[in-house]
Amino acid sequence: MSTDTPTPGFLGWIDYRFPLTKVWNEHLAQYYAPKNLNAWSFFGSLAILALVIQILTGIWLAMNYKPSAADAFASVEFIMRDVNWGWLIRYMHSTGASAFFIVIYLHMFRALLWGSYRKPRELLWIIGLVIYLAMMATAFFGYLLPWGQMSYWGAQVIVNLFAAVPGIGEDLSVWVRGDYVISDTTLNRFFAFHFLLPFLLAALVFVHIVALHKVGSNNPDGIEIKAKKDANGIPLDGIPFHPYYTVKDIVGVVVFLAIFSAIVFFAPDFGGLFLEAPNFQPADPLKTPEHIAPVWYFTPYYAMLRAVPPMFGSQFPGVVVMFGAIIIMFFLPWLDRSPVKSMRYKGQLSKIALGIFAVSFIVLAYLGLQPSTPTGTFFARVFTILYFLFFLLMPIYTKLEATKPVPERVTK
Repeated sequence: MSTDTPTPGFLGWIDYRFPLTKVWNEHLAQYYAPKNLNAWSFFGSLAILALVIQILTGIWLAMNYKPSAADAFASVEFIMRDVNWGWLIRYMHSTGASAFFIVIYLHMFRALLWGSYRKPRELLWIIGLVIYLAMMATAFFGYLLPWGQMSYWGAQVIVNLFAAVPGIGEDLSVWVRGDYVISDTTLNRFFAFHFLLPFLLAALVFVHIVALHKVGSNNPDGIEIKAKKDANGIPLDGIPFHPYYTVKDIVGVVVFLAIFSAIVFFAPDFGGLFLEAPNFQPADPLKTPEHIAPVWYFTPYYAMLRAVPPMFGSQFPGVVVMFGAIIIMFFLPWLDRSPVKSMRYKGQLSKIALGIFAVSFIVLAYLGLQPSTPTGTFFARVFTILYFLFFLLMPIYTKLEATKPVPERVTK
């Protein structure tokens, strides 16, 4: 017999038909999070906020956008000039895309610091990487839509990568484009995918949160708070997520929105990183820009692609390295052999390796934005090797290094 007290009134009527109070308690009011979470914990909730901004602004932009080669660029200009507050919605969307990737990269780095990919959170890490892939696919499909010079030629370069696959490359690239060249057909299908994928992203985020609440939130110490509970089954080192962390997250939201608004109103192109100058010119299939580069959040992988020399006249080895840089992250939970999770208690080798990895990723992002030069290619090769060595040598250095003792209870 259930001992649950029925909820009175209208809420009780809802609960009888839909478990609203149960869901609220399980995922907020009675979900116990570690009491020592710090500022690194902001980025998960900020990623959700960025996704909401992208979906809402994207729906409004879609109302006036025309996915045809003849009208796409003009429709964006129409949104910017003639639609009430259209310029604001467009700048919120373009800035939001970069903001989304910034908070996701910081969220992923937090997982590396805290060991949030280790047992029992392997599946949580994998779901997060699937979200990351879906984000990149969504951004790639959206990149073509303004039909500006950089959009057109950037998409041309990326789609042509599929042609490097031996045997089926040409047919595969035609299948992706829907035509022998980037055309109306390509623009229409990219628009359709760009509009639909964010809703898949929202579903994946829901699955990610459910998986998180099943295993519990990690913390800077990497200690499982569920291991020590009081007589009522409440973790000794846990506090209810609501109101403690909902209020704390609001502080992060305010700071995020202040920075976000400053960029939207005063520097929407952010020096050409968020909106490239060639994209303010209509796409011209007969005129190639001096330097073609994707948006900054793709450039680490683009630098890896350019760093690998062609083999037998094919760029396929570079494509393998580029996709391998993402796929190898899926194996991270099994590459780390350290007896501790958090970087707080790992040895110096792990800390140095993580620092080199972070520097390598940032340098590769910079090199991917620059025109290809012999010097730039040399450094891209060096940092690509360092990027992969972080993963490939991890079973060795995490097993050999001396670690610090982990406390039984969480610290500050």
